[in-house]
Amino acid sequence: MSEGLFSQDSIACVWDFDLTLSPRYMQAPLFAAYGIDEDRFWQEVRGLSAHYRRAGLTHIADDTMYLNHLLTYAQAGLLPGLDNQRLRELGAEIDFFPGLPDAFAQLKNYVRDLRCDVSLEHYVVSNGLAQMIRGSRLAPHLDGIWACEFIEHPAPPNYLTEPAEPTAPPLIQQFGYVIDNTTKTRAIFEINKGSNRSDIDVNDAIPRQQRRVPFEHMLYIADGPSDIPVFSLVRQNGGATCAVYDPGNRESFTKANRLLAQDRVHIHAPADYRQGQPVWLWLTATIDDMVGRIQQRRQQHLQRAVGKRPSSY
Repeated sequence: MSEGLFSQDSIACVWDFDLTLSPRYMQAPLFAAYGIDEDRFWQEVRGLSAHYRRAGLTHIADDTMYLNHLLTYAQAGLLPGLDNQRLRELGAEIDFFPGLPDAFAQLKNYVRDLRCDVSLEHYVVSNGLAQMIRGSRLAPHLDGIWACEFIEHPAPPNYLTEPAEPTAPPLIQQFGYVIDNTTKTRAIFEINKGSNRSDIDVNDAIPRQQRRVPFEHMLYIADGPSDIPVFSLVRQNGGATCAVYDPGNRESFTKANRLLAQDRVHIHAPADYRQGQPVWLWLTATIDDMVGRIQQRRQQHLQRAVGKRPSSY
């Protein structure tokens, strides 16, 4: 019961993907399928910035440079037949941390069982590959995905006046959409303003009190320093933040612990999403608080809207 554009009765769990929901980078099944040395690929990616700077480039997009390298591998014939359909198929092989993907459905049921007329939505905002996420076991539980996309058949010169049907088999060749650690914040604003559910543009001016999912109704769960821009945006605007870590990886714990020490997040916990585990307890407790605030707002609105009868005394 909002006085604005939206009812504001939705809570959004926004998730990073790699090393947050999955213990490995999602591209692992891709490398395995094509016989590519995964460690060597990422070692090459880490060296690309220095390589291109030596060639005279000043600004390098480190967050998404791996996409260029994937295209280089494809153009070199090392990823034969890799198209969006194949990426979706490989997404089915992505492994998840304990409790997933069941926890996503369980959390929605948890909110539904509160009988509070509040809905829970799950969104993934990732530097990874959208098609692999769409093909994963998690996809049926998601309300939206922001991740990188490839184009298989780039539009040729003069395509507006000289349309031509693709003759070559589909193969990833260009970027269709790229999201990096900073532009993740744009996705957060799209959820916040309701751009993903309406004709509202993310750059349209909408008063904070009229946005579809207020920041106070958002939870952001991720794993590392690359998520600091979103952690900061959500936390500074009243949302809830959690850094998860792989309990079997000391470096992963160190990163999460540093985020907590720097007040980037409210809590850190092992990436174990089973009921009764710390992340589950934090998620449900935080959702309870958000639901309580929504119900309080509704009651205040009702009291303002309904005129009280005169007292008999």
